Parts: sequence; C-alpha cells; structure tokens
Amino acid sequence: MKQSTYHELNPLVRLKELELLTPELITRMLKAEDSAEVEALFRGTIYGDYLSDSFSESFEEALGRAQEDLLSELVKIVPDPKVIWIYTMRYTFHNLKALIKAELLDQNFDDLYISDGFYSLDQIKTAIRTGQASGLPDVLLESIQEVREHFEESNSLQGIDIILDRKYLYCQRKVADKIDEPELSKEVISFIDFTNILMIARGIKQKRSRNFMSTALSSHGSILKKELLDCVEGDLEQFTNYLRSTSYGEVIEPIIKENTIDLSQLERLCDDYLTGFYETAQTQAFGPLPVLALLNAKSIEAKNLRLIITGKRVGLTEEQIRERMRETYGT
Repeated sequence: MKQSTYHELNPLVRLKELELLTPELITRMLKAEDSAEVEALFRGTIYGDYLSDSFSESFEEALGRAQEDLLSELVKIVPDPKVIWIYTMRYTFHNLKALIKAELLDQNFDDLYISDGFYSLDQIKTAIRTGQASGLPDVLLESIQEVREHFEESNSLQGIDIILDRKYLYCQRKVADKIDEPELSKEVISFIDFTNILMIARGIKQKRSRNFMSTALSSHGSILKKELLDCVEGDLEQFTNYLRSTSYGEVIEPIIKENTIDLSQLERLCDDYLTGFYETAQTQAFGPLPVLALLNAKSIEAKNLRLIITGKRVGLTEEQIRERMRETYGT
C-alpha cells in the first residue's frame, strides 16, 4: 500500500474526530442524578438524531445506526477497504456465529446481525445455506464449511465459537499481511496476543485441558503457542509470572494483585492498550492508522455510553461505572 493515498482522506478523519463526545460531556453523564438527565444529554449528541420517542428501547439502535452510517461513508472513500474490514471483521464473525447457529437450530436470529460495512445479512445467510455467495471472500466460505463439517461429525454446537474465533484471528493476520503496513501489523499481532492471553487465563480458571486450549489458541501472535499451552495446567500465579517475562510484562503490572492477574480487569486492559497504540495516529498525516483510530474511538465511545446508560438504570454509583469504563482515544 502507498501511504500517500491517505493524504486526502485523513483530513476528513480529523473532522469526524470532532464529533466524538468530549470528556466533559461524558463526566456530566457520569455525574447525572438519574436516567432522565442522562437521556437529555444523550439526545443533545449526534446520536440523538437516531433516537425514537422511547429512549430505553432505542438507544442501542441509535448507537448501531450511527456506526453503520459511519462505516458506509468510510468504505466508499478509503483507499483500501480491507483496512476498514480489519476493524469490522469482528462483526463479520459475530454474524457468522449467530446465523450459522440459527440455520442449524432452524431458528431466526436475524436481529443479532451487526453491519460490518461489507457483507449483508442476505449474503451471509445465502452462504450458510448454499456454501457459496457472490462477493464473500474464500476465508469466510471455508469457515462456514469447517463449522458444518464439525457439526455433522459431532452434532454439537459447542465447537462453533472455538472454530470461528480461531478463524477470525487467522483472517486478521492474513489481511494485515496483505496490506503490509508495519504499524497496522503490530496492532493486529498485539490484538491476537491479548486474545490468546485472555483465553489462557479463562482456561486456567475453568480448568480446561491442554488439548482443548490447543484447538482454541491462535498461532499468529508474537507469543509462542507452545509457551502459552505450557501454562494451562498451572495456576494463575504461575501464568502471571510467565507474562511478566514477555514483552507485555509492564503492561499487565497494574492489574496484578497478590502476584495474580486480575481477570476482571484483563479485558479492559486489552482495550486500553490497543487504544493507546492508536495514539501514534495523532501525528500521522499518511497511512491507515488515523481511520482505524477513529473506528476504535467510536467503538470505545459506544461501550462507555452503554455502561453509563445501563449503569444508571440499575443504580450503579459513579465510581462503579467509572472503574468499568475504557480509556478514550486522544484523552
């Protein structure tokens, strides 16, 4: 990819960044006395245009429609659309999970579909039903086929998520390698590493076997799969000591308590680390990082808004909500 092709796109990205909610507004929402005050503040943002009369029933739809409109706009103008798919691929594979299960169970899960900016609900359903669909990449058709073969052999839904999660990480690395942008490749590899770390930590807690974890882990990160598997049959303290010896040692240190990693904070740490990775995008005039940073910022913003809105609804305190929130890009 030629980085100079982003020269004209990135000024538009900077303008879109101005639509991000300010830290001051987020703080006002956190300090709101009740849900009614949060609603009033929310209606004053760009998301307010997507709301129907019932806030409690439509705020999720508003977040989703705003994201869909942004993706639609970016996909049309980005020099290499695969850059956008690197980020929205998570939605593609979410859709595969939901719609494959719907097909196998003879149920309708269409309402679980999330737009990824590329592959429509009908395209994915056709691919699942027939094994082929116009416009879908081979890796998705291969994923569907592998899941079908698994189900035919086992008549069990248990392995579907494992197969598709592994395929997702493989596809992330494959697409990043094709794009061949060093900083983007670093971000993808870090994402795979953190996903593997999360799986091993949960596997230890759930007492999963080495064989089971071997089917779940990706081989496409920077931490050797064998070394991670060697930690499975130990405890969380031993795994924490191993992680301290990796390049992520300093990153995880803040969530280590009594020599053991705090699982409740690990996923948040992953999000915050990857958000911090995008900080370099603020100084880049060329390349794909700024547009990915924007997508990440919008995703984090939506997560935080969900936390605030649902937290206020169930009576969580400001402190309880704040400790669950992700760091935002550029703050």
